[in-house]
Amino acid sequence: MTDDTRTDSGLSADANRRQVLYWRLMARLFSADEQPTLEAASVAVVDDLGLPPALLDPGVSVDNLVQRFPELGAELKGLLAESETGDESGDEAGGETGHAPAEVGADEVRRAALVSKLLLNVFSTGTGNVTATDLARWQQDAGWFEEALGCERGTLRARPGDSDLGGVLAGLEGDLVRRMRLREVLADPALAKQLTPSMSLIEQLLRDKSNLSGIALANAKALIRRFVDEVAEVLRTQVEKTSVGKLDRSVPPKRVFRNLDIERTIWKNLTNWNPDDQRLYVDRLFYRHTARKTTPQRLIVVVDQSGSMVDAMVNCTILASIFAGLPKVDVHLVAYDTRALDLTPWVSDPFEVLLRTTLGGGTNGTVAMALARPKIAEPRNTVLVWISDFYDNRDLLADFEAVHRSGVKFIPVGSVNSSGNASVDPWFRQKLKDLGTPVISGHIRKLVFELKSFLA
Repeated sequence: MTDDTRTDSGLSADANRRQVLYWRLMARLFSADEQPTLEAASVAVVDDLGLPPALLDPGVSVDNLVQRFPELGAELKGLLAESETGDESGDEAGGETGHAPAEVGADEVRRAALVSKLLLNVFSTGTGNVTATDLARWQQDAGWFEEALGCERGTLRARPGDSDLGGVLAGLEGDLVRRMRLREVLADPALAKQLTPSMSLIEQLLRDKSNLSGIALANAKALIRRFVDEVAEVLRTQVEKTSVGKLDRSVPPKRVFRNLDIERTIWKNLTNWNPDDQRLYVDRLFYRHTARKTTPQRLIVVVDQSGSMVDAMVNCTILASIFAGLPKVDVHLVAYDTRALDLTPWVSDPFEVLLRTTLGGGTNGTVAMALARPKIAEPRNTVLVWISDFYDNRDLLADFEAVHRSGVKFIPVGSVNSSGNASVDPWFRQKLKDLGTPVISGHIRKLVFELKSFLA
């Protein structure tokens, strides 16, 4: 029930209590030091609401809190998915906007307490070393935060390019991974089992793999393999949504029952309808064409493996392996920094590809072009995907122009990472746009769409 008692500020008692909770949240987010007055007032508010004091303890994970108080789990799910119009932002400021302050009841105070718990546990990550337990706990709490937003666990962090908030979560997770003593964690099988593979973790593993051996290396490989399999499953679904190849009507349809075109068969035989015995006599069957034109086509993927392109390297090696499994698609994969490496022999196994890459270093695309151009046998049946931030040797532009003029489908890609954001050299971006081959930037599904359009 709403308390209509007004304070000197003109706010209701419930509005005032909600403000206390949010003031306390802001204080804790920006400083590790407790504010005794705010802490005491918040404890009183939570106690009055009948909520457990652990709700205010940042040392207690959201997951642990729900285990101890299961009824809170249902309240947390979808908690932040409600409309944000005017509920939180403008009610106390009504005097400034000319509108009367919105009434705040006990339900809004309770919601503020739960929201504060989620925000504090997810966004206040502290400083210093991080253990595998710390990371696992944060990932669990981030999962609750995603569910509160109405999303499935892990989806915001897996697709941060779809929202600014997803990028923030991925950044926080990456910082936690960097602060973790990963080598020590991987050397302990019990601790390694606590790790949940993510792009941030895979990046660190790929950077550090040369320093790992024995149990640590085996655990690192297991995590990379698991992540590769999970991402591959998602990308394979996107690739297989449409068939590759156009219907080939020069090939007679296969006369089997599953290809029988019932509607056309009935329509073509309507002249055989016998009204006396109410029967349709079929003297000719019609079948659907299912054979597809599958002209052998070559897909050449060139990936910048310098330090700024980790997500692209991971995503594109997996994507290349998926297309390599399609009929009549000949896939080649080249990775480069200041040197180029032909990874085509392992293109069907992205796990092996990633283990053979060395992240970091400078960038010189001309060495990659020297490997890629001899692979172009039939330009009209070739697509060249070039993935880079294009902060590179500008002599490459002449090569790009020559490849494009030859009839090759040239697709420059500035970002196919999990964040969907990348800094592309403005000079190259404009030159490639003028060439009629604008740089694709965004989520990897944009590249999937372009490739399916060419291969269809």
